[in-house]
Amino acid sequence: MSLITNKELKTYYTIKEVAEMFSLTESTLRYWETEFPHLRPRTTTNKVRQYAEKDIEELKLIYNLIKVRGFKISAARKMLHANRDGVEQSQKVIEKLQDVKEQLLDLKASIDKII
Repeated sequence: MSLITNKELKTYYTIKEVAEMFSLTESTLRYWETEFPHLRPRTTTNKVRQYAEKDIEELKLIYNLIKVRGFKISAARKMLHANRDGVEQSQKVIEKLQDVKEQLLDLKASIDKII
């Protein structure tokens, strides 16, 4: 997953910021809101979506199922409904493996500089 994160902690993120984090379009996020009942960002009186950290975490699960693992939307929805804990655990493992991969690539680059 090519998630771009900003280390500054914010309470809420705009739909544009979230779309950039996941390299998705804003319309994709709006569509996913209609398909996944747990994805409900806060909306202001002007209908501006505000995504909290819990919404970002939900999107990580959805993104992993649809974009990384290739599930259809209906299958991803069923998977989240039937085995949410398993999906969350799988997501944590994938994130940990990505971190290890980045560390190994950094280590390899350091070794290459020495040699």
